[in-house]
Amino acid sequence: MAESDTLTEQQQEIIEEAKRRRTFAIISHPDAGKTTLTEKLLLYGGAIHEAGSIRQRKANRYAASDWMAIEKERGISVTSSVLRFEKDNIKFNLLDTPGHKDFSEDTLRTLVAADTALMVIDVAKGVEEQTEKLFEVCKMREIPIITFVNKCDRPGLDPLEVISNIENQLGIDPVPASWPLGYGKNFQGIYDLIGSKLHLQKKEDHGAKKAETEVYDLEEGLEQARLSDHDVEKFREEVMLTEDMMEMMDDEAFLNGKATPVFFGSALNNFGVDVFLNYFAELANPPQAYQDINDEERDLGRGFSGFVFKMQANMNPDHRDCAAFIRITSGKFERGIQVTESNTGNNVKMSTPHTLMGDERNILEEAYPGDVVSLFNPGSFRIGTTIYSDDPVEFDVIPLFTPEHFMKVSTKDPFKRKQLREGLKQLAEEGVVHVFEVPQGVGNELLLGTVGALQFEVVEHRMETEYNTELHMNSVSYHAARWLGEDKEVIEALDSSYSTHVTTDMEGHPIVLFDSGYALSQAEQKVGAEKLFKFKQNT
Repeated sequence: MAESDTLTEQQQEIIEEAKRRRTFAIISHPDAGKTTLTEKLLLYGGAIHEAGSIRQRKANRYAASDWMAIEKERGISVTSSVLRFEKDNIKFNLLDTPGHKDFSEDTLRTLVAADTALMVIDVAKGVEEQTEKLFEVCKMREIPIITFVNKCDRPGLDPLEVISNIENQLGIDPVPASWPLGYGKNFQGIYDLIGSKLHLQKKEDHGAKKAETEVYDLEEGLEQARLSDHDVEKFREEVMLTEDMMEMMDDEAFLNGKATPVFFGSALNNFGVDVFLNYFAELANPPQAYQDINDEERDLGRGFSGFVFKMQANMNPDHRDCAAFIRITSGKFERGIQVTESNTGNNVKMSTPHTLMGDERNILEEAYPGDVVSLFNPGSFRIGTTIYSDDPVEFDVIPLFTPEHFMKVSTKDPFKRKQLREGLKQLAEEGVVHVFEVPQGVGNELLLGTVGALQFEVVEHRMETEYNTELHMNSVSYHAARWLGEDKEVIEALDSSYSTHVTTDMEGHPIVLFDSGYALSQAEQKVGAEKLFKFKQNT
């Protein structure tokens, strides 16, 4: 009997709806143009009608995905946001992520909720350090990666040099899907290597609106191009070299993250964005099944389930609320559904589900695998929490990373100790910062740990603006940290060792801090390196 014959009508509906979803995260190095590309995808996807430009940002008009006050002041993204748009009957869930390396922990968690990664590369700089780190996470998850080479309207590497750079730096097979006609000040359009059409852009100020494009067959378009005979001949040679590569791409290698289609363009001027988006839905993965804690795949058609991959408090400063972002992994979500938290057994009614566009909220009546739902945290949700309806499951997919930078923190006002703990507890639950008890500390102090140093600035800013609490911060020079299991003998052995300090986070998870590389080495020999974890899974 065919599998479709054994499915109920509702299961078939769920699977068909899931096929219409594309959930993807954008990764890049800072300043590669990721936020600009995000806006242009929303523009071409019909979610917004006019995109902001850099000049407009300076005039207090910001990217749709940047809403936090500190983001607007600094002009950088420091937190992930979730944006939705629909094009050609496909529903896209765009998980925008911070580009700055100091906020990579938020990006890494968000990648767990994505089925595809969109990698943005600056044509002038090629693959950069942060891109490499995020690529490694995609590689570990074996999710497809689609590449957009940005800023082709500016001086940069030759397109063939970009292809070579991607291959050499990432060890992935780059497969050209489009090709720039001219580059830098001579950039005039994009040749669609899949559809064999040349898209010439009219020389107008495109930024905020969709670019007007004239589409030609190759030779007819080259006759219209304003290029020298030498440049036209060079372009023909490059097209001959690359035109069959997409057709010959190893589909399995692409789906496993070992090959990447490469599109060229300029997000700022909208060059190439339409060509890219025309094929993105076809290339990007529809929702994939997740493995539960028993390493069994959760079929998309089973009962409703999902996990919290992000939390964000005080998106509306007028209300002390906290939004939990849920990646739906199976089943159908309906407003008012009764769910169980796998870690506590608590039953919660999901009566106020939302979708988001920046800081704008809209009530969501239903959603399917691949969708992201924003819910008000009932107070017990944590990053990594699994929820389900009537078919129990538990996922353990989001790691807690060991912090690399530390600060002791106290309040400037000694009467605000309660606000200190409550505010930092909230920020810890969001994943903004790790909060620990200070080894041999006093009651008014806590220890903060972060993956990036700039996160301390976010903590200080948010504590002051959202919790009306000013902080004293002092650096603490720990060399490294490692999460510990529940082995009491290991904890006691490390707690009594020289130059090591055992403490706990606000959830009671034990962690050990090392004063030096030598102390870490000695501990590894004493208790075994396999008992010292660089990250801890949520349970």
